[in-house]
Amino acid sequence: MDKEQELEWLEAQKIVISKDLVAAAKQQLQFLETIDRNRCLYEGSVLHRAIYRYKTYWLPLVAKYNNSQDLEGPLVVPLDCEWVWHCHRLNPIQYKSDCEKFYGRILDNCNVLSTVRGTCKKQTEEIWSRLYPGEPFELDMSNCFPESIPEKILKDSEGIKYDLVSAVKRQSPFFYQVSRPSMQSDIFLEQALARYKGFLHLIKRNKERSIRRFCVPTYDVDLMWHSHQLHPVSYCKDMVEALGKVLEHDDVDSDRTKGQKLDVGFSETTKQWEETFGLRYWRAGAMYRGSAPRALIVTPYTSKYISKEVVPPNDYQEVIQIPKAKYVEVFLEIVGLRNIPAGHRGSFFVFFSKKQPDNFFNARRRLNIFSESGEKHVAAFQCEPTGELFFELMSHSGSNLLISRTAKIMGTTSMSLRDLLDPASGLSLDTWFELATVSGTHSKPISMHIAVSLTVPVTAPHVLHMIHSRPCSMSSCFFPLPGRVQHAKNWTCVVDEAGNDIINIQMRDSRKLEAINNCCSMKEVIGIVGSGGSYVLAESVGTKWSLMDSHWSFVLQRTSSEGDHLFELKGNRMVKLFSGRKLEYEPKCCERKASERDFLTAVEFSLEDPYGKAVAMINLKSGIVKVNEEWFVLPGIILAFVLSDIFRKAGYDSFLASGENIKGVTVLSEDVDGCNEGGGMEQKTGIVKEVQVDEAQKSSTVVPEKGGACGGCGSGCGGCGGGSGYAGTVNEVKVEAQKTNMAVPENGGACGGCGSGCGGCGGGSGYAGTVNEVQVEAQKTNTAVPENGGACGGCGSGCGGCGGGSGYLTKSGGCGGGSKNVSKNGGCGGCGGCGGDSSDKLAQK
Repeated sequence: MDKEQELEWLEAQKIVISKDLVAAAKQQLQFLETIDRNRCLYEGSVLHRAIYRYKTYWLPLVAKYNNSQDLEGPLVVPLDCEWVWHCHRLNPIQYKSDCEKFYGRILDNCNVLSTVRGTCKKQTEEIWSRLYPGEPFELDMSNCFPESIPEKILKDSEGIKYDLVSAVKRQSPFFYQVSRPSMQSDIFLEQALARYKGFLHLIKRNKERSIRRFCVPTYDVDLMWHSHQLHPVSYCKDMVEALGKVLEHDDVDSDRTKGQKLDVGFSETTKQWEETFGLRYWRAGAMYRGSAPRALIVTPYTSKYISKEVVPPNDYQEVIQIPKAKYVEVFLEIVGLRNIPAGHRGSFFVFFSKKQPDNFFNARRRLNIFSESGEKHVAAFQCEPTGELFFELMSHSGSNLLISRTAKIMGTTSMSLRDLLDPASGLSLDTWFELATVSGTHSKPISMHIAVSLTVPVTAPHVLHMIHSRPCSMSSCFFPLPGRVQHAKNWTCVVDEAGNDIINIQMRDSRKLEAINNCCSMKEVIGIVGSGGSYVLAESVGTKWSLMDSHWSFVLQRTSSEGDHLFELKGNRMVKLFSGRKLEYEPKCCERKASERDFLTAVEFSLEDPYGKAVAMINLKSGIVKVNEEWFVLPGIILAFVLSDIFRKAGYDSFLASGENIKGVTVLSEDVDGCNEGGGMEQKTGIVKEVQVDEAQKSSTVVPEKGGACGGCGSGCGGCGGGSGYAGTVNEVKVEAQKTNMAVPENGGACGGCGSGCGGCGGGSGYAGTVNEVQVEAQKTNTAVPENGGACGGCGSGCGGCGGGSGYLTKSGGCGGGSKNVSKNGGCGGCGGCGGDSSDKLAQK
């Protein structure tokens, strides 16, 4: 900032705030967190009852006793009344007017404590019982009904007319915006207080200059503003002294669409702030973070479990060791340049990177310069809070298409991330840097104005990759897709983001359990760590799985309770698994291309989080497991491994259909002996006269009849996989909803194929037969209906190897991303392999 801007900032900091807003902000966040665990107070009958109690009981009690000399200590406000009082005070002008109208003065909270602070409520309860003998002090939030609110209270023309229901609705989303780790940091909050004073200073300047401007705060400023308003007497006094009036808090507008009041106001506030103070208005950790994720359940889960430190059995204490990493969020803007050499021609931009790339940020990214482009460009990224950010000033001329060839480095500079985390920095820097020139000398060094802001470091989630350990023809690959077969003798290696081996796991038959249960389908999961130690991580007993010596357990049955979760994982915590990406993993608009059926979200429910807290996300397609909580790392790995095995047996779509078989379609849950080494994944014969599928979208539906043996190589990761071979007849198939990959063969001989291999052959299908009639009444994809064929098959859909091909009415199938019709052999293609040709010409080997 220049001298004038520095004086403006110093003048802003002279504004007097008579309350400790840093402490008040922390108390407010604690209170809002408690309210968020009682979301029945956001709407409905509980909210109406709370408003009634607030107006009828709490305000009169405060008016009578708040300044009483008879009190031995502060009053304690009931939680429901405190929430309504909170929202009422956040319209300071309306609150002041209501209090003065009905009680002759502003009712303050100077001698009132929040119930969430754990203070003694005995004195207040005694006063409450004496004044209101028929009304309990604590509201039973599980037993409130609309009819319990006296109708005359709702229509009372003499009462407070301010729409408190709407006020609560407007304030309910606020907690999500401020529930970030930085908001708990003293360094961050001290800077927020200074910025709040700067915000008030802008409003003061506008008033002095008769400028009508809708000033919009960032969320760190807004947190301080709310904290100030919650002390109504102090707020009114401080505002009158600073601005000459009580500042209104307009929270009615929520439309952030470009060109609307909120968007225009924020743009104008940003411009005025930066012109007045020479500092950036944006701040990492303080900006709008989008709408809150959708809730999983409507009513809170009444769990007996309270989140606490989980101590696993001694044998599992040291099973896996994963380095803990931290990251920060960074906002970066290149504001301007000065001392450009005379006679220089061309435009400028900046490359920025880290001198020591890390797992979060290892790129070299381009950023335009505000003074050059005339548009604000702010880069947002995550990185480890170590090392240095490195900047290269680039000059280029000519067409944008030739930038990479014509650009040259004019100078470089760097900044230490560790220095930015020093408390003295306030987690931000907004200043000029002299550049070290690459060549030539200048009378004055080129300088670049760089603005950067950080959040406080937080522990990063563990990101684990499940990779098949068996070598394959091209390369290794991620864990196989659900619905396909994994070789029982292969190991799966789990590695972290840096590629370090964490553990190797394997599914195998449990002879011990077979002997006990006299059953041939018992399984166990074995884990081997780098030290050579071997552990039985999980065992199945019937439909029940026991993890880590019965420390956790879950049953292979989809539940039908609210929230539509698939499994419950039980231990000394309660974890439910939901299909798709939920809560904090909920995809943004730009991420919705991925199929939600590929994901599972593990959500913990407890007294602390009755609406659920996401602890992990499992990507069944790529084999990636993201774990937020340290205690869930090993259970998360085991779950990802076991559930993939479950889905490939039961069929993913069939399982999602409430765990029941699709009508008329048999789903096998057992492996077929010998299916993994070139044998078929499944062998089926049977007769189906008519099949009607009335449910929603189904995938890979197979309806065979009257056939000989058929099969293929299934779901191999590193080999052949996922193929299906069928022979039979189908008289009629009616499909009344969207279907994918429908294969309906008839009257054929043996057929088969290699499928879905990752790194090898994959995804192909081979069919032979006839179909009398197929009625498809909605959108279909990749429907294959062959007739009267001989043996056929194909290799397909491989990633890193041969993929995606299909061969029909052929002697042999093909490898690769194309279709070969009426040919001897298929073609090569796929992802990472050869070709991708889709020619129909006759092919030779």
